[in-house]
Amino acid sequence: MSKSGDMTGSQGSARTGRGTRSAWKRVFGWVAAALALVLVVASLSAYLKFRSVWDSIHRVTVTGLGPQPPKFTSAMNILLIGSDSRAGANRKFGAQVTGQRSDTIIILHIAPADHGVIVLSIPRDSVVPVLSCPAQAGSPGQTAQPGQVEQINSTFAYGGPGCLWKTIEQTTHLHLDHFIELNFTGFEKVIDDVGGVSICLPFPVNDPLSKLHLSRGRHHVYGAEALAFWRARYIGEGSDLQRIRRDQYLMASILQGVEHSDLTSNPARILSVITDAAKSMTTDAGLSLSTMITIADSLRSLRPGAVQFVELPTVAYPQNPDWVSWPASDAALFSALAHDRSVQPAASEHRQADRGLAAAVGRGQVRGLTATRTPAAHPTGRPAAHPTGRPAAQPPNLARTYGGITGGTNVCHDSAAFAGPRGGS
Repeated sequence: MSKSGDMTGSQGSARTGRGTRSAWKRVFGWVAAALALVLVVASLSAYLKFRSVWDSIHRVTVTGLGPQPPKFTSAMNILLIGSDSRAGANRKFGAQVTGQRSDTIIILHIAPADHGVIVLSIPRDSVVPVLSCPAQAGSPGQTAQPGQVEQINSTFAYGGPGCLWKTIEQTTHLHLDHFIELNFTGFEKVIDDVGGVSICLPFPVNDPLSKLHLSRGRHHVYGAEALAFWRARYIGEGSDLQRIRRDQYLMASILQGVEHSDLTSNPARILSVITDAAKSMTTDAGLSLSTMITIADSLRSLRPGAVQFVELPTVAYPQNPDWVSWPASDAALFSALAHDRSVQPAASEHRQADRGLAAAVGRGQVRGLTATRTPAAHPTGRPAAHPTGRPAAQPPNLARTYGGITGGTNVCHDSAAFAGPRGGS
């Protein structure tokens, strides 16, 4: 009896064990299914959010570029445009201002193999040939006018980003891969998203036109004040050239702030920056998602010191004292970017350009002006053919050659960017 009872008890225990294991399997199955569902929903939500951000970027099909300059290396050249359009959300900056102008023109040169970035600023008062450009992106287009020039700011106004792209390529012989345009609202929001930016003023600034009113010293500013600083022109010398120098310090400060913040390791903040930038961004239709990811990945791990800021050298334009032209010596700079190598400009040409620019500044002949198209003679000097040579292993040190700065520069060493008869007010 006892033996039979033992057997019965053993069988009951076995059945109970199997039942417990079966119940746990069901529980684990439910948990796994729930987790899979959560992951699917999360992935789908992330994808929909991503698609929403990607689809919010305005894209323009660029046509009429004509034969493009050759591409010598795997480096990428992106045309960055800061538009002053008052359309849409930008009406708050002055709805009475019609059309659009390129407040900022930059060539972003991304060297291959994470070797660095060069930010070349082109003055908006530069004179360029009037080329034929089709109507696109809401711009009327323009007809070629051989032997006549226009302010490069007007090139964008008449022909849109495609015309600006074509004109820069044909004038510099530098191959451009894509363009990215950002408006005032986008700039403000991105500055807010990255946590603001520090600026350093050697003088108090009271500029009623840009609405920048700050005391002397270091300030941490956000979107609206950062934009006012970016656009302030009528202080110091009152020139667009000097404004570019101040903007370079601002960009360096942004890089330094991002490096010391948790932005790059905070997915939520990164998404916020991307979302706000995308809503205010226009690109060429050929700028694919994979290329955008490549650009972002190239910039993500760069330290500020690996970014060089260079202002395109200019001289006074004789026919219009409010414009500037590009000396022949600039061909060396364009070639350095095209071949991703360092080239020292011809000493005689470089000294002549410096003397011409210094004399123009001394006479008050170089200053900012949003001008209309004016027929005039063709600017003197045409870029020479590209010199041959093997690409350098490291990015060209153009900031040192052309008196620029790097992203690691102390932003409180910018006194010269404010010096002039107008001081800081």
